[in-house]
Amino acid sequence: MHELNAFDAAAILIVLAAGLGYLNYRVLKLPSTVGLTVMGTLASLLVIVYDHIVPSSTLSETLGGFLTDIDFSTTLMEGMLSFLLFAGAMHVDWSHMRKGAWPILFFSTIGVMISTAIVGFAFHYLTLLVGAPVPLVWCLVFGALISPTDPVAVMAVMKRAAMPDTLQATVAGESLFNDGVGVVVFGILISIAVGAEEFSLAHAAADFGREAIGGAVLGLVAGWIAFKAMHSIDEYNIEAMISLATVMGGYSLALALHVSGPVAMAVAGLMIGNAGVAHAMSDTTRDYVIKFWALIDEILNAVLFLLIGLEVIALAFEARYVAAGIGAILIVLAARAISVGVPLKAMKRMIDMGPLAFPTLLWGGLRGGISIALALSLPDSEIRTELLVATYFVVLFAVVVQGGSIGWLIARIKARNELDSPGGIEP
Repeated sequence: MHELNAFDAAAILIVLAAGLGYLNYRVLKLPSTVGLTVMGTLASLLVIVYDHIVPSSTLSETLGGFLTDIDFSTTLMEGMLSFLLFAGAMHVDWSHMRKGAWPILFFSTIGVMISTAIVGFAFHYLTLLVGAPVPLVWCLVFGALISPTDPVAVMAVMKRAAMPDTLQATVAGESLFNDGVGVVVFGILISIAVGAEEFSLAHAAADFGREAIGGAVLGLVAGWIAFKAMHSIDEYNIEAMISLATVMGGYSLALALHVSGPVAMAVAGLMIGNAGVAHAMSDTTRDYVIKFWALIDEILNAVLFLLIGLEVIALAFEARYVAAGIGAILIVLAARAISVGVPLKAMKRMIDMGPLAFPTLLWGGLRGGISIALALSLPDSEIRTELLVATYFVVLFAVVVQGGSIGWLIARIKARNELDSPGGIEP
């Protein structure tokens, strides 16, 4: 039998994404991310059921081996993520983002840490309750990997949801930066959990500052160099390649320098998508570059959410793990409500984003591929299995239920408030 190489794996995923995407468009008519996740999950469940009905079947083993060969965690964190973050950041208007600067700064830093602590402690007691105890430090690791909202999932929702510009930029901006912060917090906690280092607040703060601030500085430098290069020429092919080089070179450099690649790509994408598009590109170049990154974004999104659906094959469906997973959904939603609700109320005099702010930030704070990638990167153990199941339940609920209903929710709230006070919501 022909052994799969990287090209074969990519070809299979693109063919599946294109075929299922077509089927979703013609038949299911669900939002693309939701449809591909649902169909990937159903395909995995059908394979599992078939193997139970036909004991001689090895379909689950074959699909599981295929997913293992792909290595979801490495593929996303050291490959796809750089492109997806840059492409997403390019479409965020920083004039709107500046209006929500304080909420973005708080939600993406302090908010992540508050949520990590709430989820960690609550999940620890939940695991004791369901008879599958997980040590507190590992529950805090789970809190760190599940607290950041996923920019890829959030951006996909933002494209469809009709909401005020400042609120949309705030939700998008938070998701762009809090995943970088979450990855840094996750790295610090995982080092403590495996005994690689003793906890020191000063050391943790230094690591956090180096990764987060270092990533932002690298993103500014990379974006500025790309901007100057684009500004000096007018050739859309070369300028598209410059943007591509910024992503691939910048992310590789971030990994080598041990600074946050996600933060670097978010900052570089904001620079190119705003200053670059406005001042460094002709109309023709602007059209080509934006469409180029829109295509990359669409292809990688399709593959990512298909993979999220297929990863169900790797789960161990023990009753106690399923109970922990269902409980984790409620815990994560409660932690999100506290970590955004309290600051919103405290900052109301500084910036009032209207009645849509809390429900949008709560229900639109989706978890996605980054959480699954971090869970898959945990060292092999029974704890990893339980945390992976809990992560998958939260992500599946977020993408399918929250992502599929956020547009309806926003429309209902807007309609109700327009009836109560016409013209009261920012257009």
